[in-house]
Amino acid sequence: MSSSAVTNTGKTFLPKVDSNSAKWWIVDLEGVTLGRVATQVADILHGKNKPIYTPHMDVGDHVVVINAEKVKVTGAKESSIRYYRYSGYPGGLHSTPLDKMRVKHPERIFQHAVKGMLPKTRLGRKMFSKLHVYAGTEHPHSAQQPEALSFTYKNSK
Repeated sequence: MSSSAVTNTGKTFLPKVDSNSAKWWIVDLEGVTLGRVATQVADILHGKNKPIYTPHMDVGDHVVVINAEKVKVTGAKESSIRYYRYSGYPGGLHSTPLDKMRVKHPERIFQHAVKGMLPKTRLGRKMFSKLHVYAGTEHPHSAQQPEALSFTYKNSK
């Protein structure tokens, strides 16, 4: 075999990531299913929607989420899903059902769903810091001119 037949140089493409090049997206959770939206938002934070996706680099975008209090869940999950936190002391395990969490801290429902879908590393924490969740329609990120995100799934109802 001649040397001209082999043209592979063995070089791997690594993107140059600029923090100013990250796009801003806005997601309205009114009437959409929690898990279906959370997977798409996690992919955007991770950068899997881009052709320059690299697993060990943060190439994701910022996501602003509004109307977190109006996200819906299917079936009996409203009363069966529980959120746990532990104080570190004996007997310090506290659990809160989804319906009470929706009243007290509605933004934490979506944050918890997305955080579970990101890597459990320093890089995952950096990706999670680009998620901005608000219970109502008001948000302070209008200067970044976020684009509306359209979903690729259809609601069954």
